[in-house]
Amino acid sequence: MVVTGRLALLVALGTIPIVLLASVLPPWAVAGGWLVLCLLAAAADAAAAGDPRAIEVRRELPGRVLLHQSVEAVLLLHNRGARRVRGTVRDGWQPTAGAGAAREVIDLPPGERRAVPMGLRPRRRGELRSAFVAVRTLGPAGLAGRQARLDAPGALRVLPPFTARRHLPSRLARLRELDGNTSLQVRGQGTEFDSLREYVRGDDVRSIDWRATARATTTMLRTWRPERDRQVVIVVDTGRTAAARVGDGVRLDAAMEAALLLAALAARAGDHVHLVMFDRALRARVTGVEGAALLPALVDAMAPVEPQLIDTDWDAAFAQVRALTSRPSLVVLLTAQDAPEAARGFLGSLPALTRRTRVLVGTAADAASAPPEHRTAHDVYREAAQERALRDADSVAAAVRRAGAEAIAAPADELPPAVADRYLALKAAGRL
Repeated sequence: MVVTGRLALLVALGTIPIVLLASVLPPWAVAGGWLVLCLLAAAADAAAAGDPRAIEVRRELPGRVLLHQSVEAVLLLHNRGARRVRGTVRDGWQPTAGAGAAREVIDLPPGERRAVPMGLRPRRRGELRSAFVAVRTLGPAGLAGRQARLDAPGALRVLPPFTARRHLPSRLARLRELDGNTSLQVRGQGTEFDSLREYVRGDDVRSIDWRATARATTTMLRTWRPERDRQVVIVVDTGRTAAARVGDGVRLDAAMEAALLLAALAARAGDHVHLVMFDRALRARVTGVEGAALLPALVDAMAPVEPQLIDTDWDAAFAQVRALTSRPSLVVLLTAQDAPEAARGFLGSLPALTRRTRVLVGTAADAASAPPEHRTAHDVYREAAQERALRDADSVAAAVRRAGAEAIAAPADELPPAVADRYLALKAAGRL
């Protein structure tokens, strides 16, 4: 049985008979009798309340939603009892689901159904679950009622928001220029013949097709387009460095954004995209998915992955790359190698990969903060720490380049377009 504030108010009203009957009966006797009457009234009111266990609960959930996106979940209530049910219902979502603490008022006649909307705004990626619904029914007087916890399992998968999508249209426009909408000439290994056209002043004379020129009455030029069907492998480090905060989130979130933008761009370019999320175990892998199904597969695989507070085994991670494809055209490592002592294992394993393919190492770094006008000792120490971190990151980046890879470090919001721009630059230069 549950009681409401009305019962407390009714008990407080007992002071009136105590005062009125003080000259006739002892105050303690009046107070005790009034309390007994209140308890009997509450018990009778609870007995008259509808049975919450007679309610059948079903859910309607969208299944998948983007992080920080508002969504409406619906509880379908069916009163199978013989009494009218008046009261409140509250869903048992975890706090990160953003359901709030509101209780929805219900009024269910016998045999009828009601749909109760519950607004959700998830604040964390992954699988969010609700195992039960709490229903509280009240009696006719509203003094007391009954409460029950009804099993109603439900799950909602919260996907990465892919906020870097806003950079995609401009990069696709540049890709279309590379792909032949704009007449572009590149030469060297890694390009495919596109078509012949007449030579105009300023063209590269090394692209003249002399056989076609001999057959025609004018000088003919070969035009090229970036090759398709390249193998692009994206490796996202989920080890302890992925848990560091950069910008408004953790480094793993920035790596996911960069991976999604690059994958969307590479898929439009006709390349084959593979994803590996790894630390000492495989956390997620997507391979063999093409076209419009690629991005949904990627965000679905990324959704439940969280940083692990362990060091990444890079030998095992690179073995995963070799298991996906024997000759990848480009391997993009999204990690954080910002301390020379901690990066020894990574730098020791990297040359084995760079000997076989082109490697790009992307790191989400903290944006430099402007020094305050009036600096305190705390500000000085913070600036010194930032300077030391930048110097260490530069040292590791230089070691990455000596190992044969390219290093890109940018703030969390700028890393996705920086990686995408480097991919386009490799395409334009005929290196991919």
